[in-house]
Amino acid sequence: MDDVMAENLPGAQNECVPNKEKSEQLQSIDLKIEKGECVLITGSSGCGKTSLLRLINGLIPRYYDAKISGRILLNGQDVSEKELYEFSEFVGTVFQNPRSQFFNVDTTSELAFALENQGVPAEEIITNIKETVRRLSLEHLIDRNIFKLSGGEKQQIACGTIDVAEPPLILLDEPSANLDNRATLRLRDAIKVWKQQGKTIVIAEHRLAYIWDLIERLIIMENGKIIKDYKDYRHLTLSQKDLNDLGLRRKKLTPTEIISLPTLNENDRLVQLCDYNFSYKSKLFGFKDADEVHFRTKSLAFGENKITALIGPNGSGKSTLLRCLCGLEKRAVGTLIYRDKAYNNRQRKKLCFLVMQNSGHQLFTESVTEEVLLSLPKHQTDEIERQRLAEDILARVHLIDFKNRHPMTLSGGQKQRLAVACALASDRDILLFDEPTSGLDYKHMLETARILKKLQEAGKTVIVATHDVELIETACDRKLDIGEYRLRG
Repeated sequence: MDDVMAENLPGAQNECVPNKEKSEQLQSIDLKIEKGECVLITGSSGCGKTSLLRLINGLIPRYYDAKISGRILLNGQDVSEKELYEFSEFVGTVFQNPRSQFFNVDTTSELAFALENQGVPAEEIITNIKETVRRLSLEHLIDRNIFKLSGGEKQQIACGTIDVAEPPLILLDEPSANLDNRATLRLRDAIKVWKQQGKTIVIAEHRLAYIWDLIERLIIMENGKIIKDYKDYRHLTLSQKDLNDLGLRRKKLTPTEIISLPTLNENDRLVQLCDYNFSYKSKLFGFKDADEVHFRTKSLAFGENKITALIGPNGSGKSTLLRCLCGLEKRAVGTLIYRDKAYNNRQRKKLCFLVMQNSGHQLFTESVTEEVLLSLPKHQTDEIERQRLAEDILARVHLIDFKNRHPMTLSGGQKQRLAVACALASDRDILLFDEPTSGLDYKHMLETARILKKLQEAGKTVIVATHDVELIETACDRKLDIGEYRLRG
């Protein structure tokens, strides 16, 4: 495959379908990526990283409506002159939300899907899948129901679909956002293999540590423009202070498992989930060796008015436990005890607020402001005061400039901050966050940490399911490993 070139792109203007609002996403882009290069594109949330990837793979303007000037050359051909299917053999993309790119119910069929559509013989498809499973250590994810996977497991399958198809150009959009330490290392190994195979790799990412020494080039974007371009490993000369000044994350991290935080202190008041029991089959009905996963404990306790990091590997049940705590998981059995009062599932919904891992699933209205207004307590009836409160909260999460935008037109990181804003507006006693910093840059990760601290100061109990070491070290004062409560049988 030849180079990837973006020539004379003075603007790529997105048409936001829900309200026809226009926003300038990319400006003055002039970029050439050499064949075989491994390039990291980073920058603040909403700076245009995802839009640039969508231009390269042709989704803009064929799927995302946009007005474009300039051109993208891929494999020596103008992307605008070709249909999407014509590039499917050349480009593989892992989206920021991998669920949006799946076409099958089970993981094995998903891995085979691209090659089946290209007419590859069945024997070759089976061989490629076996090699991918071995290379990416996906054995535990084969023959699984995609809809039962955790967010991190979905990302691993999405990477597997690219590896099976073997395209010469690989685009990764926040590929480590929901991965645990072990899965992140497997992703790093996959990138190393792709590099050895001579593939061109373009990664849009906030988390730097796992790929810092693998990339040859670092591109930093801001407000739709490329502001820094470090070629030929020159990024390795940057100090951590340089990175912080540029709004970038750490280049070295400590695994979450060895961060030293107590689960509880003897003087902690407790929030308890008593007689908790939950089980499910992790593989599709009809497949052999169906694996039933159990979570069972007499008492699972969190510190009241503490910020607890809920950690554990992908698929260990962190998201499920959060849904149980707030009463959304009907299959679970257990009673929540808070301030000496027992809460059943229905009562918990008024006590707890959950910010979901995929925040787009909980955004319902036509504007950012309306979304926050919807979460404000019903007893707050004065419309002028409600509007003031909503705008004050949006200012705290740096979304006030987007108050009239449709939530679905925001970037992944901006949607995440909007969901956090809704949690602030709800004023519930127990606030649950599922990977609240996935897709967030350094500055907004620190802002999220500050918000969690403010909630604690206001007397709230905060539980955060996360793999983000920087968030844990900045904000959390307790740690609970869900893996200790997980049984298989």
